[in-house]
Amino acid sequence: MESDEIELLAAVEPRHWWYRERRDIVSRELRRINRPGRALDIGAAAGGNTGVLRKHGWHALALDYSPTAVALGRTRGIEAMRADGRELPLRSEALDLVTAMDVLEHIEEDHLAAAEICRVLKPGGTALVSVPCDMALWSAHDEAVGHVRRYSRASLTDLIEKSGLVIDSMWSWNVLLRPVVKLHRGSSTESDLGEVPRLQNAVLNTIIITERYLPVKSLPGVSIFVRARRP
Repeated sequence: MESDEIELLAAVEPRHWWYRERRDIVSRELRRINRPGRALDIGAAAGGNTGVLRKHGWHALALDYSPTAVALGRTRGIEAMRADGRELPLRSEALDLVTAMDVLEHIEEDHLAAAEICRVLKPGGTALVSVPCDMALWSAHDEAVGHVRRYSRASLTDLIEKSGLVIDSMWSWNVLLRPVVKLHRGSSTESDLGEVPRLQNAVLNTIIITERYLPVKSLPGVSIFVRARRP
């Protein structure tokens, strides 16, 4: 992401419906693990998800390739490092958890980044990954934010398993809003990132929260989440 997009993200993510629910998903997954340790947040941007890790008791390091992102994270009191996800400056088997929220789609050699995630995890350690799904949803938004691809379940499964990780769970997200997203992005000419009017934000937030309680996680959505572990 460009510096101006990262700065905009830092400004809107605390209240934006999409980022709020994604943080809640991370929180729910952390409660499932229930054993805080050492964590790495790859592609941390301004550190929103790194903050969630810290609140749950994890010793978390934010990593991003953008100097702007690293500087923003540090202003928030987050331990942050500039590095390339394809070559992590960490020893092997050092971490209990690695998160990569909407990161792999930005990396041409995503297999190198996935292999690095596996390498730095301890045996039994957890990887939590999210990616945008379905090239049928490709739009100007993807190009504006620097996406290389969108994933299918099959391509993400292949990537994760070839890295050496074992998939414990994979599910779709933003299923209910997929038709709206597809319609909107079909005519969009730029990134969707920005301030959302308060009423619209509240409506979208209600819809995405409702999705938690419906049996829709196997249906096509806008994103895919995967929880995996190093055997």
